[in-house]
Amino acid sequence: MDILKVSARSVPNSVAGAITGVIKEQNEVEVQAVGAGAANQAIKAVAIARGYLAPMGIDMVCIPAFTVVEINGMERTAIRLICQQR
Repeated sequence: MDILKVSARSVPNSVAGAITGVIKEQNEVEVQAVGAGAANQAIKAVAIARGYLAPMGIDMVCIPAFTVVEINGMERTAIRLICQQR
């Protein structure tokens, strides 16, 4: 499964386009975000991607979870959004 990493500076429309492309090709993608700003942008992107996919007849669902990632040698908790076709 592909992993898309989102930062607080990510543009939601661009991330949504990436999510849409992966969902169309592979049926699932994982979106990771560390921090409140990144999580905000990721959630916006998922909502926008659902709007992009709906006219194509694709119903995308999102399963939220936590994961631990290593950044600069330190463990951080990340939000993990598993997006799949239903």
